[in-house]
Amino acid sequence: MSALSRVVRSGVGRRRVQTFVIGLTAMVAVAASVLGGSLLVVSGAPFDDAFARQHGAHLSVEFDAARTDAGRVEETGRADGVAAVAGPFRTVSASPRIRGGRAVWPMTVVGRGDPDGPVDDLTLSAGRWAARPGEIVLNADASLFPDLGLELAFPGLPGDPVLTVVGAARSVTGSADAWVTPAQAAALTTPGRPGGHQMLYRFTAADTAAQVAAGRVAVTAGGRAVTATRSWLSVRASAERDTALYVPFLLAFGVLGLVMSVLIVGNVVVGAVGAGLPRIGVLKAVGFTPAQVVRAYVGQALVPAAAGTVLGLLAAHLLAVPVMSETEDVYGTTSLAVAPWVDASVVAGVLGLVAVTAWASAWRAGRLRTADAIALGHGARTDHGRWAARLAGRLPLSRPLALGLTRPFARPARALATGTAILFGATAVTFTVGMGASLGEVMKARAHDAADVTVAAPLPEPGPDGPVPGTRPEPDAAVAAAIEAQPGTRAYYTTATAPATVSGAAGTTTVVAFTGDASWGGYAMVSGRWIAEPGEAAVPTPFLTATGTHLGDTVALGGLGGTGEAVTVRIVGEVLDPRNDGMQVFTDAATLAPAHPDLTDTTQHIAVTSGTSAAGYADALNTSLAPLGVTARAGGTEGGSDVVATLNALSALLTLMLVAVAALGVLNAVGLDTRERVRELGVHKALGMTPRQLIAMVVTSVVLTGLAGGVLGVLLGVALHGRVVPAMGRGAGLELPDSVLAVYPADRLSLLALGGLLIAVLGALLPAGRAAAARTATDLRTE
Repeated sequence: MSALSRVVRSGVGRRRVQTFVIGLTAMVAVAASVLGGSLLVVSGAPFDDAFARQHGAHLSVEFDAARTDAGRVEETGRADGVAAVAGPFRTVSASPRIRGGRAVWPMTVVGRGDPDGPVDDLTLSAGRWAARPGEIVLNADASLFPDLGLELAFPGLPGDPVLTVVGAARSVTGSADAWVTPAQAAALTTPGRPGGHQMLYRFTAADTAAQVAAGRVAVTAGGRAVTATRSWLSVRASAERDTALYVPFLLAFGVLGLVMSVLIVGNVVVGAVGAGLPRIGVLKAVGFTPAQVVRAYVGQALVPAAAGTVLGLLAAHLLAVPVMSETEDVYGTTSLAVAPWVDASVVAGVLGLVAVTAWASAWRAGRLRTADAIALGHGARTDHGRWAARLAGRLPLSRPLALGLTRPFARPARALATGTAILFGATAVTFTVGMGASLGEVMKARAHDAADVTVAAPLPEPGPDGPVPGTRPEPDAAVAAAIEAQPGTRAYYTTATAPATVSGAAGTTTVVAFTGDASWGGYAMVSGRWIAEPGEAAVPTPFLTATGTHLGDTVALGGLGGTGEAVTVRIVGEVLDPRNDGMQVFTDAATLAPAHPDLTDTTQHIAVTSGTSAAGYADALNTSLAPLGVTARAGGTEGGSDVVATLNALSALLTLMLVAVAALGVLNAVGLDTRERVRELGVHKALGMTPRQLIAMVVTSVVLTGLAGGVLGVLLGVALHGRVVPAMGRGAGLELPDSVLAVYPADRLSLLALGGLLIAVLGALLPAGRAAAARTATDLRTE
């Protein structure tokens, strides 16, 4: 082993606290950075690969077949900027039933003769393509499981056809729920229900929303009966929604970890150089060059940083399993592994930062002359802070407390570094508390649990094993009568759900219909207003994005109740609701009456009068409901969210590690300070300072630093919350209302500001106790 290696090994073993601090800091930075970087890659890679491989459509447009013909629609493919086109394909909205069984959710059926094509090249995952009338291919991602040989009946369509499932396919752009032959699609339409024509376009430039919008204008110019459009960017956002939610959050913690790495490593190395000046002088005296001295201190920082990096990589890969599993099986691909180049980049970046920071901090040691290093090591300490000592002496405080308050002014650089570490610890706590509160508000909006009591029935499930949508075994009128007769009822409304299709959006949209005033039901409005009359609708942000609509636009809901009759609603409000990927429409029950006259109530939401116990009300109401086969219970109907639980767990874990790093940074700084002042502390003891007074003096030395770091950390944490949480919402395809962001009342901010003081005190207690426990004689003999 070389002499330099022995010096590095000796330094690492001798400075155990500093070694642990550097290792933990590196672990936090690596874990958060690897997770954030991996999610940036994974969130888009599966979709992008599939989109390129399958020549996905940049824009899908549906034209009303009643107002235009296929020839005129085909002409749009020759518009400027169109690179490739597929279509026109005949479309029809239908509500099938499993033959001899139950009804299933409505679907958009497209007539297409071949799965291959220049645009939206479909991938068969099972069976074969439909080759003749009477056959149908289901979307592998649709709500109905594509069981080959399954027979689907389409009552109400011409001839009441029965189609047999012969295959399952995936469309990267989600262009349909099912496909049939062109002849079969034509047979499913009538003059009264002509359906539509679908066109799929690829543009020469479609990387941004503005470019897609320009292409939309080019192909829809002339007012050609466009009923719906869908951009590939909205499809991509939907595919990335789950993992994109984590990215801003993890990147924020990654940046905090990297900044703290620089601060902590710099502080530790500077402190080690200051405390080790005599040793540096001896090393130079025995032949060490300035470069070797610098390398020795850089090595002492890199060894624990490398160990922390390994642990950080292990933690990141373990934490990636629950987080990145959200991207599994996206368009037939799986991607749970962290990309090796992400690991390599983060490791190189963190170790590079540690090395550069340690080199800059140790440069002073290399430049010192041997005699100066030995003399400075045994010389007097700085006289900084005398003015603060004189000022503190005039305050009505005990001498130990006054001496402690002046200590940061004696070593301002060290106090600044310690305060900055506390600042970032307080920032992490403030951000985590705010994010938890914001996620709680989102969950409240998701659950709509403003009701004190609910009477719920099982919702209809899609597929062959679920009940027929719109049916319910219990008499709803009797339930409503029992609620009205129950003492303590202040207000109530009922909800019913029905599946529907929306032009231009593949898949099923859930329509929630209200009877009664639901404005008090906990629906958080992002913009616009709540529904006030039949024909109006409120929708979540993802619905607006997927359908390309805005407030004031109208949309047609098809496939309701199996009648095939469409209902038109006008969008008057944008509501926060992440359920069902945001594909929901909230409207009045009277709106659906023409197309779904047998709509039945599924859930009653009850508000009780002031002073009435919700639990007692529910128990009393259950006495009346027992013969009806339903049960009332206090509270809302929704449970928690796995995504929210994972985010809260991750944030708590990363925050705990950052707070631990900040506290250990304080411990390191106070430990260095007490070691430098051993003789001075011995004099205090000899003059009569008790151990308790000495502990109070040492702890008080970090009070001002902790308070300042806590206050500034709260301000930075609030600002970080204001940036990251909206970005997380946009990553999930949601715009967040003010109620989700305004989660810092004054009393909460005051408590959070004291968090910096708590971190400082916790970090100072151990070295203060050790200094108080040391023998006075031993302290006085120490140089």
